[in-house]
Amino acid sequence: MSNKATTTPQMKFVAAYLLAVLAGNPSPSAEDLSAILESVGCEIDNEKMELLLSQLSGKDITELIAAGREKFASVPCGGGGVAVAAAAPAAGGAAPAAEAKKEEKVEEKEESDDVRSLPLLL
Repeated sequence: MSNKATTTPQMKFVAAYLLAVLAGNPSPSAEDLSAILESVGCEIDNEKMELLLSQLSGKDITELIAAGREKFASVPCGGGGVAVAAAAPAAGGAAPAAEAKKEEKVEEKEESDDVRSLPLLL
């Protein structure tokens, strides 16, 4: 096992932290996270949980998420389809782009009609 695995908090602690914040607790404690994790049967590694809490101490979670989104936005995702769609109007004029948008709107409406006609399973 690598050294990084032993010093990085596991996602279950991050998820429990975010659940606590969403529930209205702006700075969850170890006890709060333990209660959440125990409620779903997770084993708790106090060392990793304390590491996460020390890394988040005094920080605003919304600012951390925003900073992470900015970093993630710079990661290439291989969206080749987007480049092709963007190049089409330049080569073929504006008319094909307008037709494509119109077709997308029609398809969305059809999908939403299908969802409403499904029987409820409650």
